[in-house]
Amino acid sequence: MKTATRTEKRIKMQLQCPMPKLDSDVITLGHGSGGLLTNRLLDQGVFKLLQNDLLDKRHDGAVLNLTGPTAFTTDSFVIDPIFFPGGNIGELAVNGTVNDLAMCGAIPQHLSLSFIIEEGLAMKDFWEILISIKLACEEADVQIVTGDTKVVEKGKGDQIFINTTGLGQLHPKANINVQGVQPGDKVIVSNSIATHGIAIMSVREGLEFETAIQSDTRPLHHIVRNLLDHFGEQVHLLRDPTRGGVATVLTEIARDTELGIDIAQRQLPVIDQVAGACEMLGLDPLYVANEGVFIAIVDAEVADDLIQHLRTFEACQQAALIGEIVVEHPRQVVLTSGIGGKRVVNMLVGEQLPRIC
Repeated sequence: MKTATRTEKRIKMQLQCPMPKLDSDVITLGHGSGGLLTNRLLDQGVFKLLQNDLLDKRHDGAVLNLTGPTAFTTDSFVIDPIFFPGGNIGELAVNGTVNDLAMCGAIPQHLSLSFIIEEGLAMKDFWEILISIKLACEEADVQIVTGDTKVVEKGKGDQIFINTTGLGQLHPKANINVQGVQPGDKVIVSNSIATHGIAIMSVREGLEFETAIQSDTRPLHHIVRNLLDHFGEQVHLLRDPTRGGVATVLTEIARDTELGIDIAQRQLPVIDQVAGACEMLGLDPLYVANEGVFIAIVDAEVADDLIQHLRTFEACQQAALIGEIVVEHPRQVVLTSGIGGKRVVNMLVGEQLPRIC
């Protein structure tokens, strides 16, 4: 049976949940006043669409029953454009925070959701973002339990910013920390890299490809949970290479462990169209942002099995071993090029791609 795409699911949800008739076709300052317009926007929009037992209490916060070790994270999303091939800022906000929890070895459960909206944002765009948030929460099996909405004057924002904070219970087999990384550990990437960043650039630069390059934004915790079920503490470290890409994450790991990392350019999984777009734009795929990819540092004994296990997931078909932790050149990442030369991979300086997530 063919699985429905995100776009198809979004269209179906929009038909099931048509936008309510509100007081204006755009967001106004009155919608952030805390008065009647705010209440109508929340009642007919946010609360109705995202309803659950905890959110329905409509308190300033949520009272939760937490047991055992719990991971906690927060993130803000300021992407430009807010709609892009394969997604929008709404699902990006949910997936980004869910994935930050997953990188801690946690099972995401509860999110807060806060909007800073610029006066003049089309109400239909806000509704589409809410629909995407609802779908992303259902896919990730998490609940929005509290939040906030503010409206700023025209010119003092950029359509919409979103902050999400997440809580999740730690997986019982998780022992994810930088101190666990050892020489000989293997470096694995869960799928092809640089796709999200190039999807954004295709909109900004008006690029056209033979087939559409879409953002890889997706929740990763189901995959991580499965890996921990099977490999447990042999998974030493997890990171998602969003801003700054794979290169920046690996240089951070090398710095924090005071060990070296060797990687091979030939082993980096990059879709041909993405590689071509990077070459055309003068970008290095190692530094381009990702949203549905993670880096795993794992015990060498399980590396091959773990890669084969990853490839059983639709979202990890291009999983690959890209390098190794070494004692040589401590605090540095060294890349072997396709022709056998070596160079040090440094952390991204400045912004290669501004406003990417």
